[in-house]
Amino acid sequence: MKTLSLAEAAELLKMHAEEVRRRAKAGKIPGAKLGKSWVFILEDLVEYIRSHYADTWQALRVVANKEDKSCHSTNAVKRGGSHSPHRQESELDALLQQVIKPKRKNTTIS
Repeated sequence: MKTLSLAEAAELLKMHAEEVRRRAKAGKIPGAKLGKSWVFILEDLVEYIRSHYADTWQALRVVANKEDKSCHSTNAVKRGGSHSPHRQESELDALLQQVIKPKRKNTTIS
């Protein structure tokens, strides 16, 4: 079991040492503060990195050195319809239009 210092852990994680310290203090990165310094176990950090790998359904699939650009979602719903965005926009404008009442004429009878 190999242990790493804060600087070594930061180098492994490709992060700034202060950010590693903040995350370890918050419990987001596995580590322990022994005395005045942080100590990290190499295997724990490797597992931490692996836990951030993309799920298989999110990962880019590569087939014979070519990217597969097909949709990864099997329950995708194709949206569309008879509503024109311009029509909806004009209806919204009409609803939001400021109501202006005609001014009363100032009449005096003499």
